[in-house]
Amino acid sequence: MMGLMASEETRIVETRTAMSPTERGRAAETSAPGTTPGAGRTRAWATRLVVAGIVLSAVNLRPAITSLGALLEEVRDGLGMSGSVAGVLTSVPPLCFAVFGVTAPRLARRFGPAAVVCAGMVAITAGLLIRPYVGNTAGFLAASALALMGIAVSNVLMPVIVKRWFPDRVGSMTGLYSMALALGTSLAAAVTVPVTDALGGSWQSGLAVWAAVAAVAVLPWLPLVRDRDARAARPQEPVRGAAEQQAQLRMTRSRTAWALAVFFGLQATAAYITMGWMPQIFRDAGVPAGTAGVLLAVTMVMGVPLAFVIPRVATRLPHQGPIVLALGACGLAGYAGLYFAPAGGAWAWALLLGVSNCAFPLALTMVGMRARSGPGVAQLSAFAQSTGYLLSIPGPLLVGVLYQQSGGWGLPIALMAALMVPQMAVGFLAGRDRTVEDEATR
Repeated sequence: MMGLMASEETRIVETRTAMSPTERGRAAETSAPGTTPGAGRTRAWATRLVVAGIVLSAVNLRPAITSLGALLEEVRDGLGMSGSVAGVLTSVPPLCFAVFGVTAPRLARRFGPAAVVCAGMVAITAGLLIRPYVGNTAGFLAASALALMGIAVSNVLMPVIVKRWFPDRVGSMTGLYSMALALGTSLAAAVTVPVTDALGGSWQSGLAVWAAVAAVAVLPWLPLVRDRDARAARPQEPVRGAAEQQAQLRMTRSRTAWALAVFFGLQATAAYITMGWMPQIFRDAGVPAGTAGVLLAVTMVMGVPLAFVIPRVATRLPHQGPIVLALGACGLAGYAGLYFAPAGGAWAWALLLGVSNCAFPLALTMVGMRARSGPGVAQLSAFAQSTGYLLSIPGPLLVGVLYQQSGGWGLPIALMAALMVPQMAVGFLAGRDRTVEDEATR
């Protein structure tokens, strides 16, 4: 009897593994236990909450950084920061992402992804509310680190949640998430200075207002936390062999994982240099502070439509390398413009760098494509993001040091352009049609 049961189970697994993703989803709907009208309504309700949670959380994953970039000069004056210390401040985000992001898979296994993301949104809210009012640089850095800790775990778990809830729509859901992230990023860059002026010119109030936006993102996750990530209502993940589901992946053995990690790190370096320093580059070139903030917003807002389109296109291509090269070429053109005519062609350079920054949603999409299972995506996401952000730490700091030592932006911009070349090379390698399970299974 036991042999017959084992044989039948093996047959079911093999049959479902042979199905297409769409067929597996339909089979899960028709064969999952408890598929009653009530259960179907519960699943639909939970799925809508997950979509709302993904979008609202994504909106809050960058305002902590871009709102500070828009007011960096005021914060430096208010707290008495030097250029080097400000460089350290712009390096805090990737440092926190590297340190705290690696803990996300373990926390998710212990508490569930929804609970960890919910806690992350609470941490963002608290950090953004506290940091403007601590009154000293050390406290400001500590409160920023609290907010960035929440961002770090959410960064890692978003691809996991997308893969788990929407295994057949990784491209479109990653695009939606990336589009919301770009919208929040650009909105914070565009309106922080006007909001600060409307609140009496206090940079503290201008930064603290983003805590209210983060608090809203906590709400969709609360019902899912109570249900331990809605396990009873969650769509079934595609069935695979037990060995594949339980396999522990040694990511350091995977060339694809390393290429993706380095690509992630170099694009993060470019993004955080842009978010932290681009308004100051324009201001030093004679652009008014309000306009410099809007230019950063233009750079960020380019990600709104492109972050939705690029993942959908990427999932339809066998090799994502050509997209990597096109984005890199835009970055090189934007840096060249900043070097030779920062004020004269400011709007064009902002647009080009905005296109180049869409390497981020492409990297997220490749994380979902380079692993076959949910656990594989979790491990790859943690490795690529933590290693990548660790690699990106020196970039913003080095830019601050070069700016202070040279007294201008020529050397920092040359550094940014030089880093774009290896980014294009490793991104091309990461775009090959491989999976880490084939390279890193113990």
